[in-house]
Amino acid sequence: MRAIAITEFGGPERLELTDVDDPLVGPDSVLIRVRAAGVNPVDYKVRQGNLTARIPHAFPLIPGWDAAGVVEQVGPAVTAFAPGDEVYAYCRKDIVRDGTYAELVAMRDYAVAPKPARLSFDEAGGVPLAGLTALQLLRDAMGIGRGDRVLIHAAAGGVGSFGVQIAKDAGAHVIATASAANHDYVRDLGADEVVDYTSEDFVAAVRERHPDGIEAVADFVGGDVYRRSAEVLAEGRGRLGSVTTPADREVLEPRALQGHYIFVRPSAAGLRDLAEMADSGRLRVHVAEVVPLAEARRAQETLEGGHVRGKIVLRV
Repeated sequence: MRAIAITEFGGPERLELTDVDDPLVGPDSVLIRVRAAGVNPVDYKVRQGNLTARIPHAFPLIPGWDAAGVVEQVGPAVTAFAPGDEVYAYCRKDIVRDGTYAELVAMRDYAVAPKPARLSFDEAGGVPLAGLTALQLLRDAMGIGRGDRVLIHAAAGGVGSFGVQIAKDAGAHVIATASAANHDYVRDLGADEVVDYTSEDFVAAVRERHPDGIEAVADFVGGDVYRRSAEVLAEGRGRLGSVTTPADREVLEPRALQGHYIFVRPSAAGLRDLAEMADSGRLRVHVAEVVPLAEARRAQETLEGGHVRGKIVLRV
C-alpha cells in the first residue's frame, strides 16, 4: 500500500510517500481502507521525536491516529463489523508505527465505530482524537453539566471547537478564549462569552464578569495558561482540567481546587456518542482544509504554524 512514513525523527522533510506492506489483521481487528485521516498536533510531535519518553516508537513509522473509511476485512472474532461498513476510529496503539497516513490501517474493534451518517468522510476523519479528547475531559473527567460556567481555552482549535459544543450540549455556560478573527466562529459553535486572548488578560476579563469565580476551566494550551487558570476558579469548588498538564498540587491546593487530567484513550463508545450528536445536528465539524495524502508535509507545516480554525484532514 501507499503511505506517508518517516525513517528517523526530524522536520517535515522527513515525511515521504512510499510503498509499505499491507497491515496484518489480528483476530480482534478491523482492516479499514482509509478515505480520510485527521491531522493533529501530536502527529508533528511524533515526527519530531517528542513523545518517545511516553510511548514506544518503531521505524519505519507511519504517523496518524485518526481514520474514516470503509471496512476491508475483519478478524475471525469480530462480529460488529463487516466488509463494506463505513466506520471511523481513533487508532492509537501501544507502539507508534502503523498509523493512518496510509491507504489501509488495522485497529482493534474496541476503537472502531460506525461513521456518523450526517458527516462526509473528510469531516468524520477530523473527529476521533480531538472529539474524544474534549468528550473525555469535559464529560467523563470533569462532569461538566447544567449550571456550570466553563472557560475553554483555544476554543477555535481542533479540540476546543468540539469542547465548546460538548459543554454547551451539556447545559453549561461557555466562556471561550479566541483571537478576534474567530469570535464569530466560536459564538456560532455555542460560546456565550468570548475573551480575546491577544488583546486582554483572560484572568482579568473573566474575573470582571464573574467576580465570585467560575466552576470549571478546560485547558488545551498548558504552561502559564494552566497555572493562571486557577485564578478564575471559585475557591473550594472550582475544577481545572487539562490535556497537557497532570494535576499540579502547587497550583490547586492554595485555592482548594479539583484537578483533572486525561491522555485520550481509544473508545468506540465515545465515538458512538459523538456520532449520535453529529447525526442529531448537535455537533459540527469545521474542516479548514482537505489536503491530498501526498502533501502531508504541507498539512503538518500549516498546523505547526498555529492558528488553524477547526481541522486539517488528509484525503487518502
